[in-house]
Amino acid sequence: MKRAAVYSRSGRSRVPQTPAAAVPATPALSWRKRHARSLKVAAGVAAALVLGVALWTLTPPRGISQADLEAVVQKVLDAQQPAPAAADAYESILPSVVHVRGLPDAPDADVASGGEPQSGTGVVIVDTGIILTNLHVVHGAKAIKIVFHDGLESDAVVICVQPEHDLAVLQAKTIPDDLSAATLRSTQGLRPGEPVIAVGFPFGIGPSVSTGVISGLGREYQNADGKRILTNLIQFDAAVNPGNSGGPLITLEGEVIGIVTGLLNPTEQRVFIGIGFAVPIENAAGAVGLSPF
Repeated sequence: MKRAAVYSRSGRSRVPQTPAAAVPATPALSWRKRHARSLKVAAGVAAALVLGVALWTLTPPRGISQADLEAVVQKVLDAQQPAPAAADAYESILPSVVHVRGLPDAPDADVASGGEPQSGTGVVIVDTGIILTNLHVVHGAKAIKIVFHDGLESDAVVICVQPEHDLAVLQAKTIPDDLSAATLRSTQGLRPGEPVIAVGFPFGIGPSVSTGVISGLGREYQNADGKRILTNLIQFDAAVNPGNSGGPLITLEGEVIGIVTGLLNPTEQRVFIGIGFAVPIENAAGAVGLSPF
């Protein structure tokens, strides 16, 4: 039996092809088709929204002024501002961070031990030169030296201690003309997982910055000499090492929420393995009778 000729629109005849067996779509092809359709739909919706907003802007409903439109646009733009970055927080706290050195009774003790066993960090909390640090940084020191952000070096004296929180309050004898105090923030409302930043002088190197998150709240920690248990601590995982002690733990907004006081490590090296502790700033501020919140 002859096959009927089939003509194209041009009038030329062509031989019809025998229909090929249907080839089932592979999962990859099927996935692409589904998502291609989804993308087309999404693009269409986005285009419709843009067109709708444009038309609404050009011909706003009665009762909506140009000022109202500009206010709405500005509100949307403000909401799209980028989140604060660790670099910004570091720069904001840096003028308030100091290097603290506790000089031992024996003049050659530093050299003999190959370093500075009483080297730590402090943070200015009052612009008259009042500084918070850890008690173990200055305990037993014959003299205390402070180096400010601008390089000015000053003697300092201990004016208050809080052994139960491993805190010491120092008064610098000489201060920079433009000394600025850190901004303190209550720990109320903090949640595990929130980003935090530690600033200090690990092994005397710094100021150095490290980032992490709050790992837990209300923790207990036995200090290195095993003589005291500190309570109600902030646990965090921003890298800290000996020399960070007394430094600020801050939010991405640059606000101090705690004073770094210790790190947990089962080895004799006492280097960071992911668990650090800080005294909540409420306790630290209470050491000098401040009520900053």
